[in-house]
Amino acid sequence: MTTSETPAYQNLTVLSRELALLGDTEALLSWDQETGMPRDGVAWRAEQLAWLGGEMHRRFTRDEVGGWIADCEDAGFATDSDADANVREWRHAYDRATKLPSSLVEEFEKTRAMAKSVWADARKASDFSRFAPDLEKLIDLSRQRAECWGYEACAYDALIDDFERGARSAELATLFGELRPELVAIAEAAFAREPFDASLLAGHYPIEKQQAFNREVAEAIGFDFHAGRIDTAVHPFCTGLGPRDTRLTTRYDESDFRSSLYGVLHEAGHGLYDQGLRGDCHGQPVGKAVSLGVHESQSRLWENHVGRSAEFWENWLPRAAHYFHHLSDLTPEQLYRANNQAEQSYIRVEADEVTYDLHIMLRFEIETAVFSGDLAVADIPAEWNRRFEESFGLKVEKDADGCLQDIHWSLGIFGYFPTYSLGNLNASHLYAAARQQQPEIDSQLASGDYSGLLTWMRTRIHQPGSRFLPNDLIARAAGSPATSQAHLTHLRERYLAE
Repeated sequence: MTTSETPAYQNLTVLSRELALLGDTEALLSWDQETGMPRDGVAWRAEQLAWLGGEMHRRFTRDEVGGWIADCEDAGFATDSDADANVREWRHAYDRATKLPSSLVEEFEKTRAMAKSVWADARKASDFSRFAPDLEKLIDLSRQRAECWGYEACAYDALIDDFERGARSAELATLFGELRPELVAIAEAAFAREPFDASLLAGHYPIEKQQAFNREVAEAIGFDFHAGRIDTAVHPFCTGLGPRDTRLTTRYDESDFRSSLYGVLHEAGHGLYDQGLRGDCHGQPVGKAVSLGVHESQSRLWENHVGRSAEFWENWLPRAAHYFHHLSDLTPEQLYRANNQAEQSYIRVEADEVTYDLHIMLRFEIETAVFSGDLAVADIPAEWNRRFEESFGLKVEKDADGCLQDIHWSLGIFGYFPTYSLGNLNASHLYAAARQQQPEIDSQLASGDYSGLLTWMRTRIHQPGSRFLPNDLIARAAGSPATSQAHLTHLRERYLAE
């Protein structure tokens, strides 16, 4: 018998499907909490999410599951096969999961479900003190999880592993240390260029017209609205609820349509990845995205490399002007410049490509300081503001523009932020490789045809799922491992070229 025909392997695939049903239900409840649930439903929703999280943990950590995995390992399987990858990933997940007591899993899920609404209120009031007690709890629970998992150098490493398999804080610190002076040099040169006259974009952008334009763009790049939708949330996100159900969210500013547009392009990049995964393997590792650094490569690629390109605005200005008539007075070149203007700004999700990674480095430094014990929760705003002014030359006047702007900490996801920068490096590396391997992609993009680029990503990144580990997947797709060079070259060409 082949490995995939053994009773142990079949038991694991059945269990994976059951856990996917529970996990997708949990994701649906979380999506509903962000998009439409009444405020007073938070406490009961937290109970629901806690039970589901605990139940999935209990089912996966039963002794017989470990026995099934061991039987599969003993049976032998073809290297690089689906079964090989599934068993490898089941083993990794099982070994981590069995180190956590179900009570800790449930407490963590309940605490973060409650914390999301507290964060939203605190952000609206721009008052960190309202969120601080919940953040303290989440950090304490995350430390407990890290101690259960174990680590070699620091607790933060155990947390990063949830999002980027094998990544370590020391290596990230080295990467960021090498990248920072390069980014600062590019930024300083870009700041010195004549600024774009923002008044040319001044006008009213009704939400319903933004929604219509965003849908056109998302559909054009390949997002399937028969298997997805866009809603409104405080913080843009994408979540997959099943093989044919991918939800995007964005937020709107009626004085600037680009906020929602680039939010949709970013989240649609995530959505294209989810829609490109193998539905027949949903729940199995080979049917799941491999890492956040790879996932972010897709969102940053479609948002920036495609959506901020000169070719994009050559094609899309007429449609934008159809919805927002005053844009007909602008040229594609002006819109291109408007969307590639390097400037010091407070909000990460609206930052230009040159300064974006500096925002990530700040968050990485804050998180590592917290988990090393060098920074107390109560001191986060002051430390954030000090580091931000040092890096950006701007004084943070309110918490909503500073340490309360991101939803991530309210979700208890510490170690996530570095994957955005890894995503940037991966995006530039993959985009350059796709264009080099298939030169026709350039002419297709120039004519508004995104199918060639999407097909390249589908074949090399989406469909393999977690068959290969992140670095191996990127190297196989692009022909070499990702480095910072392609990204720095991209930034210089876009922001410094005359």
